[in-house]
Amino acid sequence: MKSVLIVEDSSTMRKIIARSLRQAALPVAEVLEAGDGYEGLSILHSGTEVGVILSDINMPNMDGIEFVRQVRAGGYAVPIVMITTEGGEDVIAEALSSGANSSIKKPFTPEQLHDHLAGLI
Repeated sequence: MKSVLIVEDSSTMRKIIARSLRQAALPVAEVLEAGDGYEGLSILHSGTEVGVILSDINMPNMDGIEFVRQVRAGGYAVPIVMITTEGGEDVIAEALSSGANSSIKKPFTPEQLHDHLAGLI
């Protein structure tokens, strides 16, 4: 079982994603939460083992795309899934070219989350 890191500025949305992970019955050891990219990097740099990252794109301080760039620059190979309301193909393409593995649009169901993450967790 792996830990999941949720990087999302909305505490409400972090709770919704965490609840959706539980409802999706994915084998998750622990759900870690970060309010922006800086907090997410801090968790990774602490040595905490993370199996997959779910990150928003639009966040204050450090947005999701810069967060992905920093994760990859740090040598972390952990899968990163962008969870966002950003539907523009250019934004998703930028996230993917920066090192994200895939994306899923909000709102989503626990079943969609399960289907999307089943091969990563």
